[in-house]
Amino acid sequence: MILFKKAAELITYLQTQKNDGAEIGFVPTMGALHNGHLSLINASKKTAALTVCSIFVNPTQFNDPKDFQKYPVTIEKDIYLLEKNGADVLFLPDVYEIYADGTKNLEHYNLGYLETILEGEFRPGHFQGVCQVMERLMNIVKPDHLFMGQKDYQQCMVIKKLIEIKDLKIKFHTCETLRENDGLAMSSRNTRLNDDERKKATAIYKALSFLKENLMQKDFTEIINEAKNMLTENNFKIDYVEIADADNLEIIHHYNKGKKLVALIAAFQNETRLIDNMILTNEHNLK
Repeated sequence: MILFKKAAELITYLQTQKNDGAEIGFVPTMGALHNGHLSLINASKKTAALTVCSIFVNPTQFNDPKDFQKYPVTIEKDIYLLEKNGADVLFLPDVYEIYADGTKNLEHYNLGYLETILEGEFRPGHFQGVCQVMERLMNIVKPDHLFMGQKDYQQCMVIKKLIEIKDLKIKFHTCETLRENDGLAMSSRNTRLNDDERKKATAIYKALSFLKENLMQKDFTEIINEAKNMLTENNFKIDYVEIADADNLEIIHHYNKGKKLVALIAAFQNETRLIDNMILTNEHNLK
């Protein structure tokens, strides 16, 4: 694996590879890697000749500065895991390399409805920061394929929108959420949970499963309230529990046969905010 810290050097190297006909797969991360990230590396390796991973904790997507400061950093372990799993290139820039002119007065993206609901509502400015860093990273790497995890369902839709807005010739791949044996979605934030919080955190998966199992049995308001109770009984402070159209995230209140649905949850286990989702209709996968 080759490590680059300077964008200009990475651009030169990747252009040489492209000139030789290699397709490039890209897995952007903020580090603290786990098996979910590594599954994206493996998906890229099956699709593209060259797999690039980036590690960059992007300051502009944290609406809470304390959350940015607490984000886990495990660079040495991450490098080991990437080498072990066959990543070809690691891009490890500092903030100046990505934001040479600073992080003030940055561009604004018209994300429409996606920015007004769920994560957009509870984390104002978050998706603008995601787009700011992702446009820069994609302009540096110029990948043929981009791989991201379904756990960040709304973020995946935002990145698809960004690719559309900028008319980028990139094929976007959304990969299945990887889970621990007890159902908890793999996440870098899980490392911030103590033993008691970690046990209670499984209530998110149980609540999502409950929504799926009872989708056609009860009124949506009733099952959402029951799912919320499952969370509050396990010490969660809830931002949202919603059922939405899986294609556009319009909030849905009644079951409609044939409608593609996804359940989405965001909630705090003490100071750690966790998100997860579950497709409720078997015929749908986010592409």
